[in-house]
This record gives sequence, structure tokens and C-alpha cells, in this order.
Amino acid sequence: MDNKLLDILACPLCKSPLIYAKEQQELICKADRLAFPIRDDIPVMLEDEARSLTFDECEALRK
Repeated sequence: MDNKLLDILACPLCKSPLIYAKEQQELICKADRLAFPIRDDIPVMLEDEARSLTFDECEALRK
């Protein structure tokens, strides 16, 4: 993921900054508890394509 792209991307729902989860190839919005997939190096920033984070995943982000 290009750092410049990550700097300008925001959650399409709440406009919060996103966290890049390299291993999962996802962009995470902590505010909405959603993970947006990255496919073929392209972030898919659609609410319908995002998955909800589990409680444990949200807790891990706080650390």
C-alpha cells in the first residue's frame, strides 16, 4: 500500500482515518468497526464489500 494513498484515503462512511492491516490486506476504520478489502492492490471502499470487525479485533486495535 502506497503511503501517499493511505494519507488521503478516509472511511467513506464517517471520514475517519484508516489503518492499513498488511497481513489481512485490509483498511480498517476503528470508528465504524469495518475492514475494507484490498484486491489487486486496489482498496475497495464500498460499505457492501466491508466486513464487520469482531470484538476481539477491535480490542487488538486499541493496543
